[in-house]
Amino acid sequence: MLPEAEALVLDFGGVVTRTLFETHDLTEKALGLPGGTLTWKGPFDPQTDPLWQSMQADDISERDYWSKRTEDVARLTGRPWTEMSDFVKAARGAEPEAVMRPEALAAIDCARKAGKKLAILSNELDLFYGADFREKLPFLKDFDVIVDATYTKILKPDPRAYALCLKELDLPAPACVFVDDQLRNIAGADAAGMQTVHFDVLDPAASFADALRLLALSSS
Repeated sequence: MLPEAEALVLDFGGVVTRTLFETHDLTEKALGLPGGTLTWKGPFDPQTDPLWQSMQADDISERDYWSKRTEDVARLTGRPWTEMSDFVKAARGAEPEAVMRPEALAAIDCARKAGKKLAILSNELDLFYGADFREKLPFLKDFDVIVDATYTKILKPDPRAYALCLKELDLPAPACVFVDDQLRNIAGADAAGMQTVHFDVLDPAASFADALRLLALSSS
């Protein structure tokens, strides 16, 4: 029998935040692009996004995918961007709270109030979003642990990424519920012995409900 889960461990981009695929309208408005300019939709329409398919096949990394998208949007806008964080800051930096998933904030609040530990395990939190973006999100101050490969240089699904998070939480793997939208990262967490929820960006509410159930909590 698994021990009672004591921690909620979340990926950031796509899990805590709405994906850039879901906020094309906000991006276009922020960057002064005509509506409908951005057509790549990743998991929301994989057949029309060959680059996304390449990432899912592990032919390129997630960082490679977003580096190419940054180049594409930089060319469209005439911006001298060289980093993903340049794109994200311009697209959503003014109102970061507008791109947070309400389901994520509700689940985080529920877990916190129940006395569960909270952790972020991200491959690119500050790399993609920038440290100043994170400072605009007060709820992150409630997190006990933030493990960000921007600084550790250890990318999920490397076993060391999960081990580092578990060490920081001071908990055994089975006591932690890990939520991520990338299947390769879920496989890594499974191998580490964590309880897992493969986050479905098409149904965030159901995914967070599953995570809370593993924590013996209710989403209602």
